[in-house]
Amino acid sequence: MSNVVDFPNIKPTSRSYTPGRYPQLEFVAQNGAKTVLRYGDKKVDAKLSLGFTNITDSQADEILNLYDEVNSDYDFIHFPSTSALAGISDLGLRRKFGERDTSGNTLLRYRFDGPPTVTSVRPGRSNVQCKFVACLDGD
Repeated sequence: MSNVVDFPNIKPTSRSYTPGRYPQLEFVAQNGAKTVLRYGDKKVDAKLSLGFTNITDSQADEILNLYDEVNSDYDFIHFPSTSALAGISDLGLRRKFGERDTSGNTLLRYRFDGPPTVTSVRPGRSNVQCKFVACLDGD
């Protein structure tokens, strides 16, 4: 069973988000007629990218440790509003980034979409880029 792991209390300097898509399959006939089979009513594969500029090496290490922890047990990540979602003042937008419904229930579970990239910029300072993908996941 998967567990939730909180993202470290490190505020990103950049953030990009792509909403998920509905799982569906399209069939197009030779005459151009299109049929769509939708396999659910919830979106999957939302993408979240976080950039951390000029953070301490110990903060970069926290992110790498989180990557190891989450992937060793196939856990998922929770983004507290004080960390990755800091700076988003609109509650509706924060829910979308966090993939929560209006009651606050988590709809999708974020996992790393590959390992973080760490770039040393000067002694004791690093830039880190993380990419996440959100999935529907049964327990």
